[in-house]
Amino acid sequence: MTSDKTLFIDGREVEFTNEPNLLEVIKKAGFNVPTFCYRPDLTSFGACRMCVVEIEGRGIQSSCTMPPEKGLKIHLNTERVRKIRKTVLELLLANHKRECLTCDKSGNCELQQYSAEYGITDITFPKLKEEDYQLIDDYNPSLVRDPSKCILCGACVRACTEFQGHSVLGFSGRGSNTKVQPMNGRFLSQVDCVFCGQCQAVCPTGAISIKSNIDDVWSKINNPEKKVVLQIAPSVRVAIGEEFNIDAGENTIGKIYAAARRLGFDLVFDTNFSADLTIMEEANEFVERLTKGGVLPLFTSCCPAWVRYVETHHPELISHLSTCKSPQGMLSPVVKEFLPKYYEGYTKENTVVVSVMPCTAKKYEAIREQLIGETDIVLTTQEFAKMVKSAGIDFKKLNSEEANSPFGQYTGAGTIFGASGGVAEAAVRTAYNIVTGEELQDVDITPLRGVDANHRTKDTIVDIKGTKVKVRVVSTLKEAEKSLKEIKAGTSDFHILEVMACPGGCINGGGQPVSCLDSSIKEKRAQGLYEEDKSLDLRKSHKNPDIIKLYNECLGGKPGSEIAHHLLHTSYSDKFKGSYKDIS
Repeated sequence: MTSDKTLFIDGREVEFTNEPNLLEVIKKAGFNVPTFCYRPDLTSFGACRMCVVEIEGRGIQSSCTMPPEKGLKIHLNTERVRKIRKTVLELLLANHKRECLTCDKSGNCELQQYSAEYGITDITFPKLKEEDYQLIDDYNPSLVRDPSKCILCGACVRACTEFQGHSVLGFSGRGSNTKVQPMNGRFLSQVDCVFCGQCQAVCPTGAISIKSNIDDVWSKINNPEKKVVLQIAPSVRVAIGEEFNIDAGENTIGKIYAAARRLGFDLVFDTNFSADLTIMEEANEFVERLTKGGVLPLFTSCCPAWVRYVETHHPELISHLSTCKSPQGMLSPVVKEFLPKYYEGYTKENTVVVSVMPCTAKKYEAIREQLIGETDIVLTTQEFAKMVKSAGIDFKKLNSEEANSPFGQYTGAGTIFGASGGVAEAAVRTAYNIVTGEELQDVDITPLRGVDANHRTKDTIVDIKGTKVKVRVVSTLKEAEKSLKEIKAGTSDFHILEVMACPGGCINGGGQPVSCLDSSIKEKRAQGLYEEDKSLDLRKSHKNPDIIKLYNECLGGKPGSEIAHHLLHTSYSDKFKGSYKDIS
């Protein structure tokens, strides 16, 4: 095998190609090196020192920051290496609130995992006193910060900066007084956090966790006076299986419907249905703006983190936002308004709408002043999986079931909402029909697809019978900021701007099963959505018979009607007026 690109790991010759560091070469060769701070989609930091290896002639080196070189002789588990790792673990545990049994991350905590693997039973360093721990920050609807569990790996700081570009979290202090916190030690609710949850998604411990609403849901399910209705977001179906040892990307929606009924939900609907509904309204809105001189480019409004970002950072651009509610925001009022028309015993007052979302920011969306009282409780994918496990349901053995009617049927256009580019692609499929009265033949708009770091900004031009419509898709707010600068400078030439705050879109949302150690997982999830889209007979939102029925029976016969505008559209507000409002 000897070539210009080989090295040796514990005496075994290994070839490397374009790996950015030794750690990736080691992983590709089938070895595992522990690390807390390394995340493939973030810059290498080398802070935790857990990934150290011993290299002949070089001594102890951090494998996440050292590039591979020809002929290196690397040893993974020498006495020196293991002693360093054990010492690091002991030091971290000495400063860590060790209440594992009641920690949200228990069983999924990297510190807990490595401590067990390295046999840490006694800690020789003095433990912090209770009064030395900082206050828990849970004064927002989405996330909980417990600084006493922070190991200063910096992953959350890098995620906030490199994905969202505005550094809500940062390091403060020096030495033993170093902390990770928002500016001036404020709560997340007091700064411009968009609650995307990417900080939580990369945190190796319980220092940042999802604010749980599980008990609230059980309380409603066990209340005989309530009718509890569930809606399930598009990307949940290709991710939740990972919590039950099912491959990433496998579509488990039928099992989710079945599990929900066994948990006690009275009716189960699919947010894919209201994704189709969103497209009907949003495509209509876009065509109206395009043909009648409205404000362009049109910003999609499905991502609540993006909406909050515009409101807090660029309120002067609010008029670009589509007034359409997100699919979650549309289905909830439709259910409460029209469910009594189809099911006896349901009223606005006794119906509770619970949603399962890939996104922690959806919890914030549900309490927006313009939307409060519509979606009653938001669960993340992780929370719903916990409910299934605690109820003793064997998810893998469940037989697939169908969603309830009339808000359960959907098209492939609704499915692809979960991946970056899916909203814009779905909108174009229907906008073409609105403008021309004809059907777009090739509905696979592949230039808008791709969820890896190389596809965070995607442009394409769609020819609608001579009208050239330029569509731009971005994921992460850092990338979105570049497009906003173009708009402000008057140099932008795109008509639609789709933005998802999470890298790759909702398939990589802050409430999904942890995927930060394997970049391929979000690609598998996206592929699962595109496969379902391709397998369905109906792939355009305006072809959904239940959507057509809803408009004819309840929504004034067409998109943009008075009642449709009342139920399905919203407004926005300037949330930056000298200082950020405290939402607690």
